[in-house]
Amino acid sequence: MHLSKYLLGLLSVIFISCQQSDSAQETFDLLIKNAKIVDGSGDEAYEGYVFINGDEIAKITKDLNNAPQATRTIDAEGKVLAPGFIDTHTHGDPLATPEFPNFLAMGVTTIFMGQDGSSPKTTDLNSWMEEVNAVNPGVNVAMFVGHGTLRMLSGIEYDKNPTEEGLKNLEKLVAEAMEAGAFGVTTGLEYNPGYVAKKEELARVAKVVGDHDGVMMSHMRNEDDDAIEDSLDEFLSLGEHCPVHVSHIKVVYAKGEERAQEVLGILEESRKKGYTVTADLYPYEASYTSISILFPEWAKAPADYNEVVANRGNELLTYLRNRVNLRNGPEATLLGTGEYRGKTLKQVAEEKGKPFEKVLMEDIGPTGTSAAYFVMDETVMKEFLKDPYVNVCSDGSLTGNHPRGHGTFAKIIESYVSNEPILKLEEAIHKMTGLAAQNVKLEKRGLIKEGYKADLVMFDPAQIKAMATYENPAQLAKGFDLVIVNGEIAKEGKEFKNRSGIIIRK
Repeated sequence: MHLSKYLLGLLSVIFISCQQSDSAQETFDLLIKNAKIVDGSGDEAYEGYVFINGDEIAKITKDLNNAPQATRTIDAEGKVLAPGFIDTHTHGDPLATPEFPNFLAMGVTTIFMGQDGSSPKTTDLNSWMEEVNAVNPGVNVAMFVGHGTLRMLSGIEYDKNPTEEGLKNLEKLVAEAMEAGAFGVTTGLEYNPGYVAKKEELARVAKVVGDHDGVMMSHMRNEDDDAIEDSLDEFLSLGEHCPVHVSHIKVVYAKGEERAQEVLGILEESRKKGYTVTADLYPYEASYTSISILFPEWAKAPADYNEVVANRGNELLTYLRNRVNLRNGPEATLLGTGEYRGKTLKQVAEEKGKPFEKVLMEDIGPTGTSAAYFVMDETVMKEFLKDPYVNVCSDGSLTGNHPRGHGTFAKIIESYVSNEPILKLEEAIHKMTGLAAQNVKLEKRGLIKEGYKADLVMFDPAQIKAMATYENPAQLAKGFDLVIVNGEIAKEGKEFKNRSGIIIRK
């Protein structure tokens, strides 16, 4: 009996020793050592070592005793290691410009496209996704599908009272897109043709989205201070059918903490009904979109604009004058494209020697340009940023004429962690990673966790700089030393390397 116990104990020691030996002899692709790990959960940072094998985080440890070996080791002494940032609202064409250096330079490894009701004009989203995969995008690309685009593809386009057949076609296209891997549907209710859609139509779309475990995301009908409650009520009611996510939450020309809390309170009331309600934002005081948002619905397609000017010109001038003045005046509209790029509406009006409303009606029109609109209050934005359900997005693109497309994620760290610390670093990273993934139902990304995909970013927070400005919006962010996408180094120092992004399907 004593001999049996002795032999059993000896075998146990040998077995454990062999396990330790096997672990020590195992070789992974990459080790990032001595990192201050901010894991994306919001928990406190800790010192540790991260091993990567293939496209996954294979092992995380706090010491290297009996740790595996690695083909390459990167020393992160004095640096933060975080999950790659997830941008839940972006624009662009990955088939035309697949490199996405603007996103990589600010630590973004996954982007969500198909925003504001607009997505690729195809009924075969699966084939489009395969094309994107084939060009090896610089970052991971995930898709929402646009309600406005599907409205056009279903044949109802500008119809304010679509037939039952048209609505069934719309529902069918939504279902097919979800089955192809879309994460949900976006609406652009301030744009053509989304603005003609009624609440009942949106509810039918939301039901299909809910049936496929997706998310409904919306650029709401009107973000102005005197209309935000109605816009929120319309959109949040869809929470009965699926999770709802407010795109780039803002209140145009509202001011103060109290107003911000009133708006956040509306979202909280919907949560009390059992709805899943989230939002995202970008940290700038100017929006950027088509000049069409200054024009009334009756002056935009499908209306004939020349007929509108001829028959209702004085009415249109009055509308434009009142709307622009309500939005902080013509000096707060910075034109971003065409011959007037870089000038405010006020400057153009002075150069032409006529009122700004006549410039809009006669020289620009509802499709003539896009612009940055300085209509947001930073105090309101900061209150939204602190809300635990709000993640960070850029609403940006590689070619957009707004600094958010090159600066957002750097600006969050530089402005609101380092310069004016309204967020702890762990909170800020959570809003750019784990929370973002949670809000759009993205799995296996957004955390530094064993078994998760190896999308990572390494940096010194004190060195992060958002270089993009309104005058020069295409300047790359500085300070993100290492960006890893699916286990491959995509950016090291100033050098862009492997394009290892993929299409991510729901």
